[in-house]
Amino acid sequence: MAYARWEVPELAALTYPESSPEDLDLAADLMGFYFLFDDQFDEALGREPERVAVICERLTAIIHSTRPLGSTPTERAFADLWRRSLQGMSARWRARAAYNWEWYFACHPAEAAGRISSRLPDREGYLMLRRGTAAMETIFDMVERLGRFEVPQAVLHHPVLRQLRQLAADIPSLSNDVRSYAQELARGDVANLVMIVQRERGCPADEAASVVMAEAQLMVHRFAELMGQLPEIYSLLGLTTTERHSAHRYADGLAAWTAGYLRWEARTGRYLAG
Repeated sequence: MAYARWEVPELAALTYPESSPEDLDLAADLMGFYFLFDDQFDEALGREPERVAVICERLTAIIHSTRPLGSTPTERAFADLWRRSLQGMSARWRARAAYNWEWYFACHPAEAAGRISSRLPDREGYLMLRRGTAAMETIFDMVERLGRFEVPQAVLHHPVLRQLRQLAADIPSLSNDVRSYAQELARGDVANLVMIVQRERGCPADEAASVVMAEAQLMVHRFAELMGQLPEIYSLLGLTTTERHSAHRYADGLAAWTAGYLRWEARTGRYLAG
């Protein structure tokens, strides 16, 4: 079975290494949901924005408790994931998680519309959409949930930690665009940074892929620089020892997720032909 070759449990273990066995079950189920939900739009459905919008609106309604727990397998699966994700978390965390899931779902109709548009995506518009469809904010919320802690508000939204979060989201996305280029080209997708760089530079695909990977490497260096600034930020904000520990666990979690994903991506069967 193709799904088994993706090694989804291994992805969960690599990206959330401090989680308990029970929480790793949740992480693996979430990873599987992301992949299978996204893949349904690779075929004809992904070129019908109105149908995609209905699917995503029904899932968003589950978050806001405006509909029953779901009538389709996808809805029932998500309702279960959402219920398990909320366990033990504060109202503040739940509100943030709800917003981030809504953003994720809302980006899919826009992506579907882009597939049938005569206008090719530019870099800025593509990255904005990619940051939504990649679901990275929901993934990073789970660093707290699976670790059973929460980050103090003042540091969570500090510009440095926001930059770290953005870099941790973009690095895997750029790498994934290189890995999935051949598959996306074959099915006629245009939302891929390698393709955009090709158009920008008028260069062959291998050169464009090298440019994208070089950009990702620069992001890795910037991530390391920003991590070094965190102790000073904790002091300036007057964080307690406990708050510092939570904030640093979160930052370390971003780094662990990025590193774990890249290790998994290099060996998974998900992006191999056949």
